[in-house]
Amino acid sequence: MILCKVIGSIVSTIKHDSYRNKKIMIVRPISPDGKFKSGTMVAIDTVRAGEGDTVLVMSEGRSTMDILELKNREPLRSIIVGIVDRIDTISDQLRK
Repeated sequence: MILCKVIGSIVSTIKHDSYRNKKIMIVRPISPDGKFKSGTMVAIDTVRAGEGDTVLVMSEGRSTMDILELKNREPLRSIIVGIVDRIDTISDQLRK
């Protein structure tokens, strides 16, 4: 899984059937301290995430198919599986 920040959404009237009736978001990987890493990706939203949310992204096609309960191979790779409320790290614990 990858920790990401939702930076936008995609609206498309013409798209592959696999994406029909699915919310498509643009996400960018971040480090646990919230700093952006390089690259962006497109992910299907299953948890009602919004722009600015920190999310967990599963970026592996087979897992995406299992979560969406798809029977046939589909061109879907990344899926948002959770919205992060808080990140606790060991360094946070040591400061207390």
